[in-house]
Amino acid sequence: MSVLKSDLSNLREVFADMFTAEKAAGAQTFFLKSLSVSMHRFYGGKMQTLPKAGVWGFNWFNVWYTPGVSGVSTTIRDAAEQSYQLSNRGNLVAVVSDSTRVLGDGDCGPAGGLGVMEGKAMLMKYLGGLDAIALCVNNRDAQGKPDPQKLIDFVRMLEPSVGAVNLEDISQPNCYRVLDELRESCNIPVWHDDAQGTASVTLAGLINALRLTERKMADSRVVLYGAGAANTTIASFLLQSGLDPQNLILFDSRGAVHTQRQDLQKNPDKYKQWELAQRSNPKCLNTMEEAMLGADVLIALSTPGPDTIKPEWIKLMNPQSIVFACANPVPEIYPHTAKAAGAYIIATGRGDFPNQVNNSCGFPGILRGALMVRARKITDKMAIRAAHSLADFASDRGIDTENIIPTMDEADVFAREAADVAMQAIEDGVARLSLSYEEVYAQASQEIKATRELCRKMMEDAFIREPPRDLIDSALAETIRKING
Repeated sequence: MSVLKSDLSNLREVFADMFTAEKAAGAQTFFLKSLSVSMHRFYGGKMQTLPKAGVWGFNWFNVWYTPGVSGVSTTIRDAAEQSYQLSNRGNLVAVVSDSTRVLGDGDCGPAGGLGVMEGKAMLMKYLGGLDAIALCVNNRDAQGKPDPQKLIDFVRMLEPSVGAVNLEDISQPNCYRVLDELRESCNIPVWHDDAQGTASVTLAGLINALRLTERKMADSRVVLYGAGAANTTIASFLLQSGLDPQNLILFDSRGAVHTQRQDLQKNPDKYKQWELAQRSNPKCLNTMEEAMLGADVLIALSTPGPDTIKPEWIKLMNPQSIVFACANPVPEIYPHTAKAAGAYIIATGRGDFPNQVNNSCGFPGILRGALMVRARKITDKMAIRAAHSLADFASDRGIDTENIIPTMDEADVFAREAADVAMQAIEDGVARLSLSYEEVYAQASQEIKATRELCRKMMEDAFIREPPRDLIDSALAETIRKING
């Protein structure tokens, strides 16, 4: 039996050796959750704050703090834009959440999203060279109901301290209102990664899946299963990318979305879904069986599985069908089940399966590019440009049915993505600074390389301790007992 390496690089192989295909995926999920809790407890979370300027003697505190820093305060007072040069604001992202829709776990209480928000901050730093702070906000009213206006007010008050805001894990319909209001009222990018980020990387994966199956966007029939922030934004991006709305069918928890759905028309909280109802599914098909017959693409972002998407539905699709099952932490259908039902290209949101269509390939480069040209907002065109940047990067180095999108360990993708996004921001007229593609690419590459080198050095010198082997072994033993017991 194979031994699980401390770097977890052979995770899939070990679990395939230990468990049947039906059990392996569930075992991986249980193991990763168990190990995550023990490792977070060991390290006390996963982010810290360190200075970027040195202290070469006691008097340097008089430079960095009082009385010298008074000169910084008055300079910013007289020219607010100087805050980007005289503080870390231009490289700082606030990751803001009310923790009402954390991954697949729902409302976890105001502090429940901290692990995810810290994870987002970690990915921004390591992948994009960006600093980020995790901010979980208690926006509940007296009845315990989340108040979107409190979240809006919080971000508006926060704006002078950061270069961008990444909204995360906010439930419907509040997520729409919060993003729509802040996107227009703030003078910095406010980005909802669950919506725009997911849509961008999903579009990237689909572009290459269509390339491999020699399909055109305009001619493809697409079914979207789930009508939350992610899939409604994906629908918008697909339509902006040439998808014929007559070839689009969207499903929510009550069935297919179409113009006969009076519950959508009469519900102001469902305005996004009603807008799509008026543009798509002209035949008013109602069931998944009807929608999937002759479909080319299924994109599911709904209830975690593994039995949410039925193999029988996939069998109704056209040959060389494309299935994206991207719920976290468990996809709506496991890849091996989808493949057995006839799917040709299968993607999930998880890194322990092939074709991880995950926001981690998107937001670090997108936010890096937006910040470098000091964009006022992130437009849809910027997010769509990022999708093409990701797809082209993967296509240039070679794609196949189990490798349709870049992975997080391809460092150069983030610098290229940043440069593409920055150029689109300039074209869209939302950039305050005008830089060349080469300037953005070079600076982004340097920042990302420096961050990875610093992390490597901290691990080598034991400023970051090695993960204890006994915690890995304990999580593995617990998984074996759980799955086989």
